Amino acid sequence: MVNFGTVLKKLRTQSGMSQRQLAEKLGVTKSTISYYELSERTPSPDIIIKIANIFHVSTDYLLGRDTKIALDVSDLPHEDVELVGSFVDVLRKKNQQNDITE
Repeated sequence: MVNFGTVLKKLRTQSGMSQRQLAEKLGVTKSTISYYELSERTPSPDIIIKIANIFHVSTDYLLGRDTKIALDVSDLPHEDVELVGSFVDVLRKKNQQNDITE
């Protein structure tokens, strides 16, 4: 089972954010973030939703129920969403071709 603290730390460090910066965004203390990452405390549902929004992932991803990272395009115009979809299709085709040649 995926550990919430491990997932949180991975997302935070990949984004280049310090514990203090994340704490400020969430309205909690730096030590609270440390407790979450060490799995010594469990965040409330409201905090989990805020964390998901900050890192643009689903709450299911944070809780280990889904291994796929969702791409949040909700604030993009329709044309840009279509462009992103086209780019994803191109990458999938490229990767399928790489799998065939390997």
